[in-house]
Formats: sequence, structure tokens, C-alpha cells
Amino acid sequence: MDNKQYGFANLTGEDLQQVHDLEKQLTKEKGEEVILIAYHDQKENQGK
Repeated sequence: MDNKQYGFANLTGEDLQQVHDLEKQLTKEKGEEVILIAYHDQKENQGK
């Protein structure tokens, strides 16, 4: 079983713009709304 714990990724304004642009591109290509969510592995980043 996967014991990983995830939290929201800390993204910069530029990162968020890239995510938004990709959402728009995928929404157009798929013909339906696409929402992307960014997470990070909390256990992997402990102590950093």
C-alpha cells in the first residue's frame, strides 16, 4: 500500500501561469474542462 502523504505544491506566479496555460490548451484539445492540481510528496521533502 502507498503510504505517501501529499500536500499542495508551492508554486510561483510563473509556475501557476504555466499550469493555467496547459489547462487552457488541454481544455481546447479535449473539448471539456480540464483542471490540474499540483501536489508534492511531503515525506520526501521532510528535512529540506
